[in-house]
Amino acid sequence: MKSQPRIAIIGGGPAGLMCARILQRHGIEPTVYDADAAVDSRDPGGTLDLHADSGQIALEDAGLMAAFTASARAEGQAKSRRDQHGAVLAEFVPDAGDAAAPEIDRGRLRVLLHDSLRPGTVRWGHELLRTTPVGGGVHRLAFANGTGAEADLVIGADGAWSQVRPRLTDAAPHYLGVAFLDVRFDDVDTRHPAVAALVGDGHLFAADGDGRAVIVQRNSNGVVRGYVAFRAEPDWHVGADLDLADRAAVRSHLLREFSGWSTDLHPLLTDTDGDYIPRSFWALPAPLTWDHVPGITLIGDAAHLMAPFGGHGANLALLDGAELAHALAEEATVDDAIARYEATMFARSGELAAGANEGLRRFFATTSPDAPHLPPDHAQEHENYLARAAEYRRRRAGEARIER
Repeated sequence: MKSQPRIAIIGGGPAGLMCARILQRHGIEPTVYDADAAVDSRDPGGTLDLHADSGQIALEDAGLMAAFTASARAEGQAKSRRDQHGAVLAEFVPDAGDAAAPEIDRGRLRVLLHDSLRPGTVRWGHELLRTTPVGGGVHRLAFANGTGAEADLVIGADGAWSQVRPRLTDAAPHYLGVAFLDVRFDDVDTRHPAVAALVGDGHLFAADGDGRAVIVQRNSNGVVRGYVAFRAEPDWHVGADLDLADRAAVRSHLLREFSGWSTDLHPLLTDTDGDYIPRSFWALPAPLTWDHVPGITLIGDAAHLMAPFGGHGANLALLDGAELAHALAEEATVDDAIARYEATMFARSGELAAGANEGLRRFFATTSPDAPHLPPDHAQEHENYLARAAEYRRRRAGEARIER
């Protein structure tokens, strides 16, 4: 580009920070705005598996693979599937050297990306209220702290409930019919050996084929996190007259709801070290596209919020951020860059989002008796990640040769 555009990235999660990192490596200086007070001011959630064909490609482009590898857990790729009686239905243990989808704590990834940026890139405490077009692709931003800014490009990296998205589409997240409670087990090997034995080094998926499941994952520092999930309305606890701050009452409720489950699995329901935090699964329509709007676009969950099945959300977010940054560095205009990025992103994310949402529906089905008994072939899944990564690099290398 002949001159550097003013780029405002709304959201300091993985997508926004990755985009900023690669823009800076291209000599372009964006500003990231985030509502949080600091990079570590809130609970970032559990763990992520970063796939060789998406998240890891973005990390390589960002020059951060060594830092990622130092914090990642290859052994965390292990997975087991059980029924409600505790019987093992399937197990996957990664081979030595398997780096197709290592795990990293969400908080560690966010700090890693943030610390790779130049100081002052992220403006914390900036909750976006609205964006207003002022002509020529320029948008005026208004923040809750009373400040404002103008940008030649606004990148909405602000997640499920994006304030930027309405400028592009009236699509909104819809509830997928599954509610869950966050659970957490600290110092698990010492204080919760039964939980540690069930979870192992990676993930445990347990389901009963009647819309109930427990999904927990090993995190760093002896922590296991996950959720107890079931089909219900988002405010199910109100109808049940249940105070979620009353841990004893919640434990009693769960034991009734999961009464057909083996007592060997009960610690996953009852022994959490924190409050039961209510959450729910939401998704945008899939596939989702929109008509081009000058000077504005979306990346990550703001563009393609989907169910967590397959672990595609964070991986696509990282790749979105990387590809948009490359396009901005290589195309003649901001709008050329947006058009290039969106064409690729729409084609890739639509199919994956639809598949992830269908996977959640099947896993929590109440009418399909085979739902919990059909785990994916994780060994083949890992081979596919590596094959797609190689193909992605071959294609990109070919495109670079043609441009030269």
